Amino acid sequence: MTGQDTAGVRALRGLEDGRASVRLRAAMEVGAAPDPRGVGKLVERCAVEPEFFVRDMLTWALTRHPVSVTLPALLVELRSERAQARSQALHTLSKIGDRRAWPAITRELLADEDDEVARSAWRAAVVLVPEGAEAELAAVLATQLGRGGRETQLSLSRALVALGEAVLPVLRDAAAAAGGRRTRTHALATERLLRDPDAGFEFAVEEAKRIVALGGSGREG
Repeated sequence: MTGQDTAGVRALRGLEDGRASVRLRAAMEVGAAPDPRGVGKLVERCAVEPEFFVRDMLTWALTRHPVSVTLPALLVELRSERAQARSQALHTLSKIGDRRAWPAITRELLADEDDEVARSAWRAAVVLVPEGAEAELAAVLATQLGRGGRETQLSLSRALVALGEAVLPVLRDAAAAAGGRRTRTHALATERLLRDPDAGFEFAVEEAKRIVALGGSGREG
């Protein structure tokens, strides 16, 4: 075993340390000297790592490795029963940006019962969506309008806005439909952000609430 191999083994072991600072340094070391043999350990750690900043470094380390090795391992994680495993795999796929992962971004993931998984799926989807499939993706994302609290709704709005003009038909349908107040409000707020990105989400939501309360669609006048 060479000195480099020994250092790599030591770094991988460091990912199990009880101290977050040690795990962070270990992830940095693994990423600084990529070795495909460590990909499995990085992916495994992503599923259980409790600290956000360490998870972020684990993702960075994975992006430093060959896609031919990381992509298959991450796709397997999308079927995990552990929500964090699915969420982190989606987050990493969005950072890698290889569109071969697109078929794995299923409707089930986009509507995952865990908000963090769904949010990661939305972000990954808008990065990986093939040209010409934006409207189809928008239609699926629109089924999640009105879901969750502020952060979840903001994530969905950002994803929809990132798809551009292709989202307008589904937003207008959702705003005009006889659906719930939350769905209509979220649709109107998202359309406002698409038209005016500087409006701010809170302002867009409050404006949308007033429109819905008055029974309007947001396009009168």
